[in-house]
Amino acid sequence: MPKEKLKLIPLGGLGEIGKNMMAVEYGEDILVVDAGLMFPDEEMLGIDLVIPDISYLVEHSSKVRGIVITHAHEDHIGAIPYVLPQLNVPIYCTKLAKGLISVKLKERKNLAAKTKFNVVDPGGSFTLGRHFNVEFFPVCHSIPDSVGFIIRTPAGTIVHTGDFKLDYTPVSGLPTDLARLAQAGSEGVLLLMADSTYAELPGYTPSERVVGDAIDRIVANASGRVLVTTFASLISRIQQIIDAAHRHGRRVFVIGRSMTENVRMASELGYLKLPAGVMGRMDELARAQHDRVVVLTTGSQGEPTSGLVRIASRANPHLSIVPGDTVIISASPIPGNESLVNRTVDSLFRQGAQVFHGSRTQVHVHGHAAQEELKLILSLTKPKYFVPVHGEYRHLTQHALLAQSVGVPAARTFVLEDGDVLELDASGGKVSGTKVPAGNVYVDGLSVGDVDGVILRNRRMLSRDGIVVVIIAIDKRTGKLVSRPDIVSRGFVDVVESKDILEGGRDLVADVLNHGKSHSSSRGFIDNEVKNALDKYFYDKTKRRPMILPVLVQV
Repeated sequence: MPKEKLKLIPLGGLGEIGKNMMAVEYGEDILVVDAGLMFPDEEMLGIDLVIPDISYLVEHSSKVRGIVITHAHEDHIGAIPYVLPQLNVPIYCTKLAKGLISVKLKERKNLAAKTKFNVVDPGGSFTLGRHFNVEFFPVCHSIPDSVGFIIRTPAGTIVHTGDFKLDYTPVSGLPTDLARLAQAGSEGVLLLMADSTYAELPGYTPSERVVGDAIDRIVANASGRVLVTTFASLISRIQQIIDAAHRHGRRVFVIGRSMTENVRMASELGYLKLPAGVMGRMDELARAQHDRVVVLTTGSQGEPTSGLVRIASRANPHLSIVPGDTVIISASPIPGNESLVNRTVDSLFRQGAQVFHGSRTQVHVHGHAAQEELKLILSLTKPKYFVPVHGEYRHLTQHALLAQSVGVPAARTFVLEDGDVLELDASGGKVSGTKVPAGNVYVDGLSVGDVDGVILRNRRMLSRDGIVVVIIAIDKRTGKLVSRPDIVSRGFVDVVESKDILEGGRDLVADVLNHGKSHSSSRGFIDNEVKNALDKYFYDKTKRRPMILPVLVQV
């Protein structure tokens, strides 16, 4: 009987969409599932990406045996360039995932050359450390070469579905291997971890074939150029777009660095089939007849620097929207990105384009299982314990209720959050009272982890109420004011129309410093006195609270 406890430690992806990362620990071995990123929400001003906090893994780096990858979407591989320099462990993944990860690593100096990849085909298995044997089984998702894992440990077998759905006619790749899951269930599954992203959605997820038919119909009926945006890693959707263009005598022009690189890599590896002559060069786009053009670009989430957004804002040197253009947005907005996407759609309509977006147009179906598919997986695997993964808290809770509806006892269903530690052994399972660090690490330009909650709070304050700089000149011998303080305002009030308010602020600061004890006190005390007095004064006058920054100059 195993003496050790099997530990499950989510470091990202539970209680949120994206940033997926799970640590499985037994004895002296830690296996890491995925290393994804999350796109920032509107409150994360200036932030480019959000990645998991891996301080627990760094602290126990001698035990980390490798990272196993379910598939090559950003929310599962996007953090790898930031994680590998700290962990330096091998990656186990399918061929397509290796190719797309390599594209990302090339942007980080010599990281690609230093990374040890182990390519595993769906159906293959390998040993990791002393305690883990990992088998890849194929699942259907919106990118080829997606897999789930059957992880054998001394405590029992774990099944991790990865992102999946049940599509019996996938555009590319293999359908989800239900027979293998049923076999694992008959052999005994200790723990099932399953994708919860669409656990609230009843019924079944539509097939990708529906999207192919819709795109084909739109391209056939379009009188001018057709612009299609989707995720750069959504290889099966890109294939559908290329096929539709070829069928209707159009050439495909690719705009956007990540899209260009992914198309190149996927075609080199054989995951994209490019009919002869279908791909066009950018220098040919301006001369091409409009009804013979399909443009493939990034920007499905309204990202400010993406291809479609730059086109919509007339900032792209190769292409501007003209009446008669058709735009297809073949993706669903990630929660928090809705307003960005809506702004882009409005701009496109305003310039005369016809825009197809949203579920009613059938130009996108998601790659995640709905309720009936989730219940089938639970019924096939018959797990002793169940942990819903990948989703916001309401998704996890709904998935837990589905598990209970098909016979998993509530006491053996665990809705976890990032940083929780679930311990399983022969006597049962429990969530440890001790959590591990699992917050957000912000990527801001070249800075990783240097921006914290305080900085973001300051940015929000600046964006909301502006800043007031108070310049105070003090005689370094006497500690008294040399002249009346000056006030500079940015983003707070109009300096002309609100001149009286600013003048009153100058008088207030002078009064505070001349009649109080501040002039003989520390710089910190002066800062506090000035901030407190001006904060109350400005709020009384404007009902706003700008950031107040006193600057002391000794003369």
